[in-house]
Amino acid sequence: MTSIRTIPSDKINLRLILVSGKTKEFLFSANNSAGEIAQYVFDNWPEDWTDEAVSKAEILRLIYQGRFLHSNVTLGALALPFGKTTVMHLVPRETLPEPNSQDQRQKSKGGSSSCCSTSCSIL
Repeated sequence: MTSIRTIPSDKINLRLILVSGKTKEFLFSANNSAGEIAQYVFDNWPEDWTDEAVSKAEILRLIYQGRFLHSNVTLGALALPFGKTTVMHLVPRETLPEPNSQDQRQKSKGGSSSCCSTSCSIL
């Protein structure tokens, strides 16, 4: 017989998944930020996650819907439903990818060809 976990109506249940596939659920409120969640998980690291333990909370990153969450983003800002389970990935990563790195590459490629001064001479 399986027991159904009741999630308080004022909390958000996060099911965090590691790269290894191991999962654990934690309850948070809407005003908890990604950085606070990472710190809490680090401080309360599950026993069955010892193989994946990290040296500091600052390298733990949350991924939600394919995007890395910056440490100041709150669960409320993501409009996550109260009393429900939301799945996120938890990965160790020193730095976040630059959000506009692709835009920068496109600008640098197109920068030299933005003017036609050498090819548009009238004789």
